[in-house]
Amino acid sequence: SIKMDLLHSNGVLIIQHLQRDYRAYQDFLNFMSHVGDPRNIFSVYFPLWFQLNQVVGTKMIWVAVIGDWFNLIFKWILFGHRPYWWVQETMIYPNQSSPCLEQFPITCETGPGSPSGHAMGSSCVWYVMVTAALSHTVRWKDKSAVTLHRLSWSFLWSIFWIIQISVCISRVFIATHFPHQVILGVFAGILVAEAFERTPAIQTASLRMYIKTNLFLFIFALGFYLVLKLLDIDLLWSVPKAKKWCANPDWINIDTTPFAGLVRNLGALFGLGLGINSEMFITSCKGKNSCKISFRILCIAASLATLQLYNFVKIPTHTEYLFYILSFCKSASMPLTVVALVPYCVHSIMRTTEKKLN
Repeated sequence: SIKMDLLHSNGVLIIQHLQRDYRAYQDFLNFMSHVGDPRNIFSVYFPLWFQLNQVVGTKMIWVAVIGDWFNLIFKWILFGHRPYWWVQETMIYPNQSSPCLEQFPITCETGPGSPSGHAMGSSCVWYVMVTAALSHTVRWKDKSAVTLHRLSWSFLWSIFWIIQISVCISRVFIATHFPHQVILGVFAGILVAEAFERTPAIQTASLRMYIKTNLFLFIFALGFYLVLKLLDIDLLWSVPKAKKWCANPDWINIDTTPFAGLVRNLGALFGLGLGINSEMFITSCKGKNSCKISFRILCIAASLATLQLYNFVKIPTHTEYLFYILSFCKSASMPLTVVALVPYCVHSIMRTTEKKLN
């Protein structure tokens, strides 16, 4: 406990330093925090990559969902505090002179803080993207191509670490994480992504397999929560702290609670399984149009545009259970749109156009 308090107090000094000396970069750091938001995986990265390479897109969803599930379990086990409430409750500062940490609209996350979900989600997904890009250059054999591969390797991994460091600094800057929490998140995300590099079975998973995986993840997490609750250990201990010490009650969002993230991810995985095993996917993404560049570009543009409309769909938060159900449905509809609905519509339009031309 003394060592952890020392680690936290040193982390507070780093946060104060960042908030004081990096004020000019506030907008950039807030932007990087949004870049690391796991929700961008489903609305930006996935629709782009799935149409370019279905293997990579599928792996991306699995990595994101399983990674975030492990993140939830780790958070429940580690009981990590967040800086913005820890400084208000710790007894290590004399005479009640606790440091003043500035808060922002995205500061008041309600779940435990360790490891960082943003850092973990960002590292695992970018790891998948970088390794996927490099897998195409590693096959080149001639001397000039080998040199190009080495340059690509250096460039892409440099970009990877620049993004991860920026996301980590942004999460520390807004006082929602301590430095050790974001570092732990980055390396945990890499481990999850690396594990899926050796799991080819996900590419041929049936809808039944998707449903079984969903049920296992949900039952394990819920069972873990209920067992500890019976032992008088409240895994939602962080929510009251967030509500108590957040500078603005409007910044508290039910979407950041532990179960909200679980439901969102399970919905996305179910939607992916439903889409990949649908007739619309087989007809469009496995048909003759699937090899055409124009088909893929149209699918990417239509998917990104359609998913932006989901931002206007506001789920009511007055009833928690209703929120979880609707959140699951909304999350499931996003990959279903990308995998089946949009490609099928594009395929139908292209087929109709070809018939008219003939």
